[in-house]
Amino acid sequence: MAFFLKGAPMKDRLILLFKESPERTLSSLEQQLHIENKEQREDLKDTLAQMEDERLVWKDGDVWRWIGEDYFVGRLKDISKFEFLVVNGDQKVYVRKSNGMDAFDRDEVLVRKSAGGNRIIHIFKRGIENITGVILKTRDGWKFRSDVDLHTAFRLTNAKEFSLANNTKAVVKVVDYTRPLGVKIIRLLGPASQKGVDIEAMLYENNVRMEFPEEVITETSKVPSTVSDRELEGRSDFRDLLTVTIDGDHSKDFDDAISLEKTDKGYRLYVHIADVSHYVKEDSPLDKEALLRGNSVYVVDRVVPMLPFELSNGICSLNPDVDRLTLTAVMDLDNNGNLMDTDVVESVIHSDKRCTYNDVNRLLAGDPAVQEEYQDVRDMLKNFEELTHKLQARSKERGYISFSTKEPTIELDDKGRPVNIYVAERGFSEQMIEEAMIMANVAVAKFLDEKKIPGIFRVHETPDPEKVATVLNMAKALNVPADFYPDEVSAKDIQKFLDTIEDETSRDVLSMVALRSMQKARYDSEDIGHFGLALEDYTHFTSPIRRYSDLVVHRMLRKYFFNKNADQTKMKGERRKIQKEAEHISTKEREAITMERLVNDYEAARYMEKKVGQRYQGTVVGVANFGFFVELDNTVEGLVPCHSLTDDFYRYDEGTMTLEGENNHKTYRMGQKVDVVCTDVDVPRGKITFGLA
Repeated sequence: MAFFLKGAPMKDRLILLFKESPERTLSSLEQQLHIENKEQREDLKDTLAQMEDERLVWKDGDVWRWIGEDYFVGRLKDISKFEFLVVNGDQKVYVRKSNGMDAFDRDEVLVRKSAGGNRIIHIFKRGIENITGVILKTRDGWKFRSDVDLHTAFRLTNAKEFSLANNTKAVVKVVDYTRPLGVKIIRLLGPASQKGVDIEAMLYENNVRMEFPEEVITETSKVPSTVSDRELEGRSDFRDLLTVTIDGDHSKDFDDAISLEKTDKGYRLYVHIADVSHYVKEDSPLDKEALLRGNSVYVVDRVVPMLPFELSNGICSLNPDVDRLTLTAVMDLDNNGNLMDTDVVESVIHSDKRCTYNDVNRLLAGDPAVQEEYQDVRDMLKNFEELTHKLQARSKERGYISFSTKEPTIELDDKGRPVNIYVAERGFSEQMIEEAMIMANVAVAKFLDEKKIPGIFRVHETPDPEKVATVLNMAKALNVPADFYPDEVSAKDIQKFLDTIEDETSRDVLSMVALRSMQKARYDSEDIGHFGLALEDYTHFTSPIRRYSDLVVHRMLRKYFFNKNADQTKMKGERRKIQKEAEHISTKEREAITMERLVNDYEAARYMEKKVGQRYQGTVVGVANFGFFVELDNTVEGLVPCHSLTDDFYRYDEGTMTLEGENNHKTYRMGQKVDVVCTDVDVPRGKITFGLA
């Protein structure tokens, strides 16, 4: 053992020691591990902190304790006035509130399991920082009532600092985790019934950066609104090249434009991207704020931009009939759509037309009115359509996984209330732009690698074999043949498997399960490939207005290619910096996705609030040990809880992801069509409950 302890990594040595004795002080660990110098001591402390982050150990005063089988780590849910539910994946334990310390909803906690009653003994991380609600005037003074019932009273600590009005929407910050909960007002948003104030409160509650600091506003005001002749020096002049943007009907920021020429060997595709890095200088207030935000946040009634609108909708937007500075990926492709050569240049463009997806779809369908309106760019768009078909054929050959997913469109009335939810049709023009952007991202990633330039890459790793095995289990349950191996699966294997499924319901179910088995795409300083797109090289180059990753890629191209900086020492330091930025913006991306879903769930609940008692047909899209989720055709989703299935006791089978009645053997599985009734709606939590009709 002494030999193992001496030669093994610090984490392995600590695990062995904790398994021998689950309670250790820092001094005893130093003695056991023969720590002799400051460097070894720092390694020990860092490893203990890492193990605590991984929830292998926890610190109890001066003692480090091993988290063994008698403990349970999970996220707390405040389910009643008397009891907490602590959840980790599909596992859960209950804790009486009398054994709950001072834990609150959404806290990450450590539970000591016991036959005499589970007890929370440690809080790793608080889940609630900001809370939304309303300020109410009562006989006892000003009170705060939270939107979501947290089963606690509140103690306002700074009400005297504000001129308050009754029923005002507010965001408060927790300052004292006691009962009642100590909170201070950090934002008054206006009357609770005011349009959009509910979404604004949710954004503040989730720490979305809503205002730009004064120094950012000052810097933005100094950015020119037009392109000067001096700025054109050294740039490729594409102003006489036929160029268009294609975006949504209501888009206001255009960060990409397209030009296309037919050549003797195939095509020359130009993807022009707004040169944001020309205006946003590294380490400036604008740049620091953009990094903190990481990306723009899109919710149903607004965009919270990464850059001030004066930039994103102004000088950085590729509006028609004005000069704009760009970085252009110039790609030569053969007649089959294979990439042959790439150049990336600093450029200037003058967009000829602002096209919309709807108009281009109508043009491709032969609409005479649009054909006439678009006559100057019609031939180029038809060539673009032709090239897109070839690019899609190349994608299919590679094994690009095309999952069948639905995105909701939520319509609000003039008072901000949801009046319709539907799935928008995706036309071919959207696919044209998608293929062009993917091609540009691939070409620039290869370009960075070939020139040995640092960059941020968009990576998607091979899925966990255990999760891929769930696809095989579900296929077996649905009697769908599958002949790939989880340990050796490729994107092409999965796409080929999905393509061979004839039954539409089975295909949708298995596509859903396959999608859930995938890893999350993220950013990294290493170009390790993209599994889902079946690509060896991939980055994000095409949206620097709304993604910081793209801004970094532009900056690296300028610094190390356009400006010909070959300092290897500086490049090495750049890669270390980029890795930290990549981890940060990956986190910010996940937060933005979560925010979008929270708002969508809230609006879906508002939409269904007046539809309680109505019947619908839906599809089972998820099954768990507590019930199953049903999605309606418009993407609205609700839970049918097990306690509402009164005809039998239902057991969950993890292997087949089904609920089966113990006596009647009735089974509920993914993809199954069911008739449901909307029985309850919890608007603040964004939760909808269905019962079987």
